[in-house]
Parts: sequence; structure tokens; C-alpha cells
Amino acid sequence: MVDMRINFAGVEFKNPIVTASGTFGFGREYGEYYDLTKLGGICVKGLTVTERLGNMPPRIAETPAGMLNSVGLQNPGVDAFIRDELPFLKSLDTVIIANISGNTVDEYAEMAEKLSNADGVDMLEVNVSCPNVKAGGMQFGTTTDGVSAVTAAVKKYSKVPVMVKLSPNVTDIAEIARAAEGEGADAVSLINTLLAMRIDTQTRRPVLHNNMGGLSGAAVFPVAVRMVWQVASAVKIPVLGMGGVMDGDNAAEMMLAGASLIGVGTANIVDPYAPLTVIDALGEYLAHNGIHSAKEIVGEVILN
Repeated sequence: MVDMRINFAGVEFKNPIVTASGTFGFGREYGEYYDLTKLGGICVKGLTVTERLGNMPPRIAETPAGMLNSVGLQNPGVDAFIRDELPFLKSLDTVIIANISGNTVDEYAEMAEKLSNADGVDMLEVNVSCPNVKAGGMQFGTTTDGVSAVTAAVKKYSKVPVMVKLSPNVTDIAEIARAAEGEGADAVSLINTLLAMRIDTQTRRPVLHNNMGGLSGAAVFPVAVRMVWQVASAVKIPVLGMGGVMDGDNAAEMMLAGASLIGVGTANIVDPYAPLTVIDALGEYLAHNGIHSAKEIVGEVILN
């Protein structure tokens, strides 16, 4: 038997596998396929202060070993989420993480206060790294000053642990992580999507209406592993690793690099059962190697 439990920033997860924000909605549709309580946690679709319709289509495109998206944080707004979606989510025996994104520091603070006072939210994921919106999002996540300001504001109002979601579209992601840690972040998650572009050679136009979008999927996995290792080596707070995790071996690799939790994102779109497959395969890997607890492999990469 393998103990799959992970204590992450003071929150107990039954296993290390969490669904990544933006790929799982609010869980209802996937709940028609399987029992959501089998998940370590659910990170819900990114929330904003008011309803957002997102970007104009086309806003999704398949690429070799991945996908591009420029959805643009379409969501019903934080109040509608608390009223209409949270009652369902809090009925589940799993950790609920609310992902928030703002145009201003004050908007982040407002959402942190509302959500941490709402029964059923166990943790906040602060998105300072979305490449698909013209205001807010990545403009905060690409500088230490921006990350510091947002983190400090959210920590001031949040009553639950705060995790900052980092952008890979920076020169030194470890420096950004240290800025979040310096303002009291309880954890960091990474990576968000890599800024990317495709062009239709017949029309000579970008395949996305927004021209550029975020690249995710297996294609970004080696970049994500490298950045998780860099960040885990630079900070003392725990790391949630994501970015192209498609199977149990990917999850184990990410944990060896230093991640305590693993986010499964684009794989959900390929196979709705992907998180369960990853959980089972990770458990088999641990058992096969005589490892009795999932936490034992965190950061245990043997460097050359």
C-alpha cells in the first residue's frame, strides 16, 4: 500500500493530482464521467470580479503535441460562482481551489476577500500569468514588483492559503517565485501556458482571432520540468507543478523535480479520465519502486 496523501501549505490532499484551472470548468461535466471525490483537488476555471465573455473565436487550435488557446478567461464572475457553482463543489470530498485574475490589484483583493469568506473554498490560486487578456493577467506576472503587489494585497484579505500561478514568459522564473514568497505566498504553481502563434498558410492569417495564444500540452512538458526544478530549488514554499503532464510517469518526473502536487490540464481535453489514470499510474510507479509515500520522491532528482 502506498500513502498518496500530501500536506500542501497546510491543506491535506488525499493524493497529489489536481485538475488545472481552465481545463475542467467547475467540474460538473466531468462529474458525469466519474466520481470527482477521487481527485486530490479541483482548481476551478479562472474567475474575475464581473462576468467575462472571453475573446472572439476562433480561440482554440490543435498543434503538434499540444494546443493553443486564447479563451480570455470567460467566466460568470465571482458572485455568480459563489451562488451557483460553489454549493455543488463544496459537497465533494476533495480540495477546492479558486483561481482568480484581476485587471487591478484592488480587484484581486476584492475577490480574495469574497472567496475566502465563502464556505467551500480551501485555497486561492492567484493567476498573474494569463497571456490571453489585454489588461491584468500577465502584466503583473512578468515583473517582481507586479507579483509582489498582487501577492501582498491578496494575503492581506485572504483567510485561506494563497498560491501564486507563475508565468513561463519571463527571463528568470526563480526570481519571480522569490518575489511571491517574499510577500507571504503560501505556495506557487507553474507553469502557465507559453505565448505562441500559428499561421494558416492558405489564408496567411493567424489561426487564432487574437493572433497569439497560450501553448499547452505535451510539447511544453520539458520546459515545465526545468522551471519547476529551478523554482523548487529557489524557494522554501511548496510547488504545484503543471504543464504537459499526460501520464503517471510525467507526474513522477515532475515530483522528482520538486513539485508536491501535480496539475493535469490539457490531458483532460484529450481524455476526460486522464486524472484518474495519472493517479493510478503514479501509485503503481511508487509501489513498483518500493516507495511507501508519495511525498518521499518530492525533489529527489539525482543531478549529474
